[in-house]
Amino acid sequence: MSLFVAQTLPRRNTTKRRLHHPSSAAQRTRPASASSPNSPEMADQWVDWNKTTRSKDYRGSASFATFLIIGPVCFFLGILFASFPYDFPLLWTSDPVPAAYLDQLETHLRFMHQSPPLIARLLNIIVSAGFLGFFIKLFKPSEANVLFDGASLVLYVIGAGVYIANIVKGMRTVSAGAWDDEGNSGIPFDGPLTGEIILGREDSLKVLSASNTILALVLVGVLVLQVGQWYAERKEADDIKKNAAADAAAAAVAGSAGGDAGQGKKRQ
Repeated sequence: MSLFVAQTLPRRNTTKRRLHHPSSAAQRTRPASASSPNSPEMADQWVDWNKTTRSKDYRGSASFATFLIIGPVCFFLGILFASFPYDFPLLWTSDPVPAAYLDQLETHLRFMHQSPPLIARLLNIIVSAGFLGFFIKLFKPSEANVLFDGASLVLYVIGAGVYIANIVKGMRTVSAGAWDDEGNSGIPFDGPLTGEIILGREDSLKVLSASNTILALVLVGVLVLQVGQWYAERKEADDIKKNAAADAAAAAVAGSAGGDAGQGKKRQ
């Protein structure tokens, strides 16, 4: 009877049930390719660590993208060099600046700012060509591209910011004739909040000249980084040639030593 009861009663499941947590299920269903933007996998996808200066798709100092970078940089340095005679008396001498010189400088700046729209469009195209060169070189970049071209892009963006924030704003102020009233050292500006003041005539022109100098230094930094990339590539190529020549010489010495040993055995 007891045996019959034991067979008819349902058996209790002694195995423990696994508790499924929603987060664990989500982790199992997440695709393997999904990763956070700051994870090393994303860095590996962006930077091609297997690419070297000897790779076929390496965009180095001899590529067309480098020409797109160096061309606009040299163009803007030429414009800044042409403006240096106007900036020199304001920044690099301690002599008092005559009012006639300030009038001449304002005339020059007003003439540049009020140039035909085609000039401004060409300038924007040249700036965009520089950015295009950086984007081409930084598409699936190598480690050398990240170091040299990445730093160059940072300097180029800083230069664009200085140009837009200081130089263009200063030329607009000059073109608007903010200092037409004689004896005006500072002009209050009625904005949404009180207390905003435009600098005086000489101080504003000094800020504009200083911005030109800062922009020139930034662009020179871009050229230095590009030249550094060329030098690093050349140095690496020379080292590879030296190592190849040393390996060939070592192989030749080993081959001649092996041949001499074989001839000695034959004589014996």
